[in-house]
Amino acid sequence: MEKRKAKTITTKLAMEWATLPPDRHAYWALRLSDVRGFARHVSNFDPTTEVPPAGVLPGWKRAKPHIYSDAQIDDLLAAALALPPERGLRRWTYHTLFGLIAVTGMRLSEAMGIERDDVDLDKGVLTVRLTKFGKSRLLPLHPTTSAALRSYANRRDAHLGPRCGSTFFVAEQGGRLLHQYVHRVFWRLSHEIGLRRPGDRTGPRVHDFRHRFAIRTLLDWHREGKNVEQKLPALSTYLGHTCVRDTYWYLSACPELMEEAARCLDRRWEATP
Repeated sequence: MEKRKAKTITTKLAMEWATLPPDRHAYWALRLSDVRGFARHVSNFDPTTEVPPAGVLPGWKRAKPHIYSDAQIDDLLAAALALPPERGLRRWTYHTLFGLIAVTGMRLSEAMGIERDDVDLDKGVLTVRLTKFGKSRLLPLHPTTSAALRSYANRRDAHLGPRCGSTFFVAEQGGRLLHQYVHRVFWRLSHEIGLRRPGDRTGPRVHDFRHRFAIRTLLDWHREGKNVEQKLPALSTYLGHTCVRDTYWYLSACPELMEEAARCLDRRWEATP
């Protein structure tokens, strides 16, 4: 509005701003929604304000997540270890990479980009630097996870020696892993264990490990009788979200979690005089 020297919010101006940048279609509806809420507020004391109508921009639809079972994760990791052994480090790389994502809820890009110096196995802490939204964070690790990472690091160094690159997870020749190859291996393994049927173009994704981690954490808190709402900011920080609102997405799409939430509500009602 300052740039256009505009004193009043108009639908035309709101649309012009919401559709920037031109290559981020998924966020246009969210941006226009922000203006709509603000415009409603301003219209209370400036009746010339135009409130942009809803539905004029396509909404952003999230992919429906797949909630992995323990057995499915075990099968996937076993299939990774069954990759052809003549490729040396490859099977151990994917076994450890997918296992780490499953037990920490990290984004795939974060796990692939971890530098060797960011892994402190003595203290059991990972440093995730400047990832999505430019945030960095520390991830404490379970001792079994540290042991698995140490085992992989020993195999990697023994296999490649001085050819190792700077990243913790490496390709066969010591360079960085590439997204297209990681996804290709995941698709192959998911077909082998029956997560995808022959010819399926869609199905469970690596990113769904992150959703499962969040769901399992929330379920555990519910079953332990902890105050989930109070602890949610800790989960949000661990996952690297900019605000708790982004974490609320993980409260959906899980019947078990909805059942626990309903029980919690029932207990609250029973306790009310």
